[in-house]
Amino acid sequence: DLLLSNSCIPFLGSAEGLDFRTLLLDEERGRLLIGAKDHIFLLSLVDLNKNVKKIYWPAAKEKVELCKLAGKDAHTECANFIRVLQPYNRTHVYVCGTGAFHPLCGYIELG
Repeated sequence: DLLLSNSCIPFLGSAEGLDFRTLLLDEERGRLLIGAKDHIFLLSLVDLNKNVKKIYWPAAKEKVELCKLAGKDAHTECANFIRVLQPYNRTHVYVCGTGAFHPLCGYIELG
């Protein structure tokens, strides 16, 4: 209904089905951060499909292999699913992912 009424703009930046899980709204700067499977997206609230920034952050290959050897599904479990997007200060966001069952965290400079 929303699409038919032209009252929404769908995000077209992910045809891969990246399993979006985590959102961080930055109203002050008009941005939305989205945590997904192996990716972090930075979108403009004015137009979700304009100037999309994307960070590819997969789990280490050896961690993915260990995950598969443990009997986990390679496509649905052995990846870096972004679970935490937390403001750290005015220029950085703290980010954590599952890392194929070996969690890892870091900071993203938003610039």
